[in-house]
Amino acid sequence: MTRTFFVFMLALSAACSSRKIDQDELAHDFLPGQRLAELKDPRLTEVSGLASSAANPGYLWAHNDSGNPNEIFLIDEKLDIKLTCTLGMVENRDWEDIAVGPGPDPKKSYIYLGEIGDNEAKYPHKYIYRFEEPKFKKGDTTQTIVSFDTITFSLAGKQKDTETLMLDPRTKDLYVISKREQPVFIYRLKYPYSTHDTLTAEEVGSLPLTQIVAGDFSVDGREILMKAYNFVYYWTIPPGQTVLEALKQKPEELPYEKEPQGESITWARNGSGYYTTSELNKGKKSFLIFYSRKK
Repeated sequence: MTRTFFVFMLALSAACSSRKIDQDELAHDFLPGQRLAELKDPRLTEVSGLASSAANPGYLWAHNDSGNPNEIFLIDEKLDIKLTCTLGMVENRDWEDIAVGPGPDPKKSYIYLGEIGDNEAKYPHKYIYRFEEPKFKKGDTTQTIVSFDTITFSLAGKQKDTETLMLDPRTKDLYVISKREQPVFIYRLKYPYSTHDTLTAEEVGSLPLTQIVAGDFSVDGREILMKAYNFVYYWTIPPGQTVLEALKQKPEELPYEKEPQGESITWARNGSGYYTTSELNKGKKSFLIFYSRKK
């Protein structure tokens, strides 16, 4: 080794050791899950969707799937229900996922509720109900949502079961992921989407995964979570890269405590970690679990 090369390597090593590590380099570092509360409320026995509230900081929205009342619940980290909202004149055929984010009025946050499940692939149309996010006030335990938009669509190609609905907060595009095949397919409804016509969600890509049951964008739109029954997958979207370009990369597997039938996941609004919870199944205990990002 020449003296010149040795000096160069020393300088390079010093530069690397003194370089401040960018937060993005640690974005994939999460701690094992912490059980926050056990699910005991009989109104939440088939939780299929979970979303962090923007209008009610520190709270989460949850809903049950097929055959249950047409209700969504505002819950705290103890799994106590603070507010029950009924979506007027709408049936819960198979609600499978929920998202919170921007909508038509940039000053408001909206709920997107996905009537997208179809176990037998027999329904020609799927629906997403969009409405202004309700705000909780002490003493106000119930609300009825009478004003909402209905986004009616079918999938390009054949009918499929889907359980994952995601809203890109930067573009307001909606993404739906198929469940029961391998690979699963990605479908997109580009904003603005009509609430009067029947739309077709375009097939825009696939993932070499299966049994995808939930997903979520981070608030800044730079991170994506997707959940299968036994895995949590994670992607980052670097500056200058599109969502679809990012999803072509191999995802990282994040910490996940196996649940009886875990079908829901959401980011914390501040990006500090992610929550999961499960349906009750065969008498097994279910919990609200939080996976914190390493400091």
